[in-house]
Amino acid sequence: MELKLQLSAITREKFGCEPACCTDAQLYHALLALTQQQAAARPAPAGERKLYYFSAEFLMGKLLSNNLLALGLFEEVRALLEGMGRSLAALEEYEPEPSLGNGGLGRLAACFLDSIAALGLPGDGVGLNYHYGLFRQKFADRKQQEQPDPWIEPESWLLPAGKRYTVPFGGFALDAVLYDIAVPGAHTGIANRLHLFDVAEPADPPAEGIAFDKRDIPHCLTSFLYPDDSDRDGQLLRVYQQYFMVSAGAQMILEELADRGFAPDTLSDHVAIQINDTHPSMVIPELIRLLTTRGLSMEAAVAQVEKACAYTNHTILAEALEKWPVDYIETVAPQLVPIIRELDRLARRRSGDPRVAILDGEDRVHMAHMDIHYGHSVNGVAALHTEILKNSELKPFYDLYPEKFNNKTNGVTFRRWLEACDPALARWISARIGDGWKQDAAELEKLLPFAEDEASLTALLEVKQHNKRRLQQLLARRQGVEVDENSLFDIQVKRLHEYKRQQMNALWVIYKYLEIKAGRRPARPVTVLFGAKAAPAYTMAKYIIHLILCLQALCESDPEVRPWLRVVMVENYNVSWAEALIPACDISEQISLASKEASGTSNMKFMANGAVTLGTMDGANVEIAGLVGPENIYTFGASSDAVIDLYARGAYRSLDYYHRPAVERLVDFLLSPAMLALGDPAVLSSLWNDMKHKDWFMALLDVESYIEAKERALAGYEDRMAWARKMLVNIARSGYFSSDRTIAQYNTDIWHLS
Repeated sequence: MELKLQLSAITREKFGCEPACCTDAQLYHALLALTQQQAAARPAPAGERKLYYFSAEFLMGKLLSNNLLALGLFEEVRALLEGMGRSLAALEEYEPEPSLGNGGLGRLAACFLDSIAALGLPGDGVGLNYHYGLFRQKFADRKQQEQPDPWIEPESWLLPAGKRYTVPFGGFALDAVLYDIAVPGAHTGIANRLHLFDVAEPADPPAEGIAFDKRDIPHCLTSFLYPDDSDRDGQLLRVYQQYFMVSAGAQMILEELADRGFAPDTLSDHVAIQINDTHPSMVIPELIRLLTTRGLSMEAAVAQVEKACAYTNHTILAEALEKWPVDYIETVAPQLVPIIRELDRLARRRSGDPRVAILDGEDRVHMAHMDIHYGHSVNGVAALHTEILKNSELKPFYDLYPEKFNNKTNGVTFRRWLEACDPALARWISARIGDGWKQDAAELEKLLPFAEDEASLTALLEVKQHNKRRLQQLLARRQGVEVDENSLFDIQVKRLHEYKRQQMNALWVIYKYLEIKAGRRPARPVTVLFGAKAAPAYTMAKYIIHLILCLQALCESDPEVRPWLRVVMVENYNVSWAEALIPACDISEQISLASKEASGTSNMKFMANGAVTLGTMDGANVEIAGLVGPENIYTFGASSDAVIDLYARGAYRSLDYYHRPAVERLVDFLLSPAMLALGDPAVLSSLWNDMKHKDWFMALLDVESYIEAKERALAGYEDRMAWARKMLVNIARSGYFSSDRTIAQYNTDIWHLS
């Protein structure tokens, strides 16, 4: 009743009427206000040490349901709305999704903030307040087009914090205005914050597309996430963004340290800083600079920062390990250059190996090297990934600092990725093992005895069918696409990158298309769903999107094929799409080239929602396979050791695999009359040529093994009880991948917050 009275008071004040008379949009804004009031009333957790989690991305997703869950109000609000003939899902249609991230890096950071608060730990996120996100994806002429993705409204989760910090750039300075998003902790009664810095006078959205003046730093610095860095202006803008974030963040840290009554020379006793990938690396020299202005010697400042900072590596891809020319730093933040040169000199005293130097022979700053030397911890994000870092990619550093290296396998928050996005499955679970799993995901293992309970398995299949029907309706409403809810849903959703090998999945579509045309129909129709954005400057990734959209049109237009094979690429894939796609999935596509995916987190979300993985032994797939057993996962492809060896010897020749008859016909289909009638001949020719003569991520190496494994999975799906057991085992074993477990390990081994 108290909640109803609170909501009524808000609607009367804002709209002059009772909740039952409000529109859905008004009710959404009333619940936004109510939730913010509840979160604001919660204290920040206390502790001797506080964490600052620096990340370029925080892919938060819509926050209403998530925050209602964390505040313990979800069921009460849902019942209240149902009593008025309303639904929470309908209200959430009015909520814009914060455009603050892109892929797994940003979604992981959001899960981590959720778990830090859920464990009652003092820890805030630090990032930038991007106004137009990465971009809003549109499809036209079967190609990706980029548009701004504005999300900030007069009433939103974003609240001004009333603080600003002056960031000194080369030749000018900018005020960093602080905004906060509350992060309430489930079951803890506390709330942390996501701190986002913004320019004081942000630019309006571009008149067309996402092109803007990358040299207009005072107004455009926070316009877009990852601005196009194919030219010097774009590269410099990224450096401006990174320094703006870390300088304002470092000033905030030292201000809060002083407000808590601690001296600068005790920084490492009271502050833990996690550097999420290399984008925030300049926090190291910036903190050293600020500490020396507060009276510390260079030696003392370096010691404090090294004990406070820790680095998470998310990739072994060379292009993702940032290396900025010193002259870029000189342009953006000249005050850091002497400090970086001194850090390089000190690092060379620790080791004479040029492979671990911070500055290379081309006078470029290796950000990851700086993080490893001047942080006390270096962690990978899956067991395999960490071993590759130690034994291959970062071996010289591991030899120098073996005590710094550790693994922290990624996790996801089950509050959003099961309880909120799959309420039917949550109810199925609680009906069998109670609600304890909502606080401790490890309790999902209590489901294992139900693997032989046919009634429970039948009910589980009904849950999946319900979720497929829900996705079917969403696709029809949003994209006008009709799919068969009784078909098998095969789903690959993630950032579009050649190493994730959406192009190999497309080759399977071609294989199945040709099979159907030859009269060999599958036992059941298959719907292949993709969701992905390609970075605006990543030409080959955009070509792969074109290929997928051409295949979608091809299958749709062929009356022989359409009843048996559908291809759907969702437009503008984001968290909201994921929350509908993941619960509906039958086969989870996790097909990256072994050794290239650090971890993956969609694999964990799919697993928790009862999908069965089809994947390489890469990233966290290795740990999934170990948990569920070989009978509950479909694996294929070359091993990580074999792939690493092929790269080391330069021994992979795509032509050797292309000339296999079964492969050649798939690749050559890109230039078939049917495809050329639908697609851009220049794009399809470039893709064909790349697959045939380059294929850097070895899709042709694994495609035959992939097709064989996928066909086994399709056949296995037809034994419905056996498949339901696979689903149940995956759900039961997924609790290990809770971000609560991951964060507890970070805290025990790295942060020592409580």
